[in-house]
Amino acid sequence: MREISLHILDLVQNSIEAGATSVTLEISECLVDDEMTIKVSDNGRGMNEQLRQLVIDPFITTRTTRRIGLGLPLMDMSTKRCGGYLKIDSTPGKGTVVQAMYKHSHFDRPPIGNLVETIKSILVANSELHFLYHHTVNDKFFSVSSQELAITLDGIPLTQPDVLVWLHEYLSDNIANLYGGAKDENN
Repeated sequence: MREISLHILDLVQNSIEAGATSVTLEISECLVDDEMTIKVSDNGRGMNEQLRQLVIDPFITTRTTRRIGLGLPLMDMSTKRCGGYLKIDSTPGKGTVVQAMYKHSHFDRPPIGNLVETIKSILVANSELHFLYHHTVNDKFFSVSSQELAITLDGIPLTQPDVLVWLHEYLSDNIANLYGGAKDENN
């Protein structure tokens, strides 16, 4: 995967397929420490220790739609290539936490990609999922939750065309503000 946003989409999809009803995405970019950390936490079925150790093998997957799983192995490889790490904590019946750290300025760090479309896709395609997104860049912070959006919209679905336009602008403006204004979505 060429972009971190695609890794994020894959991690959230893994959580949903593991039966999660609640997923939290945390992105922390600390330029002083030269670190970008992506953390996805869920309340899905979790994994035992043996499976947790095997999931970074591309030939191990719990999906029935294909026989290989490349998401976590590719993320593991990209973090290591950038002086970082991939850490997976999981407890059967309680959920999983996947944390990936990249050296922010590393030449081989994938660009973040189109984060606006990624977050929008997660929110719109999974109306029953309790999704929380936190993003910090140095001392700037943005957060949005599916529950807050549902309250704000008072029953109007995210799939309504006017709501989709509003959501795109809301996410675009707030994510751009994290970076001090205009943001190239492939940073």
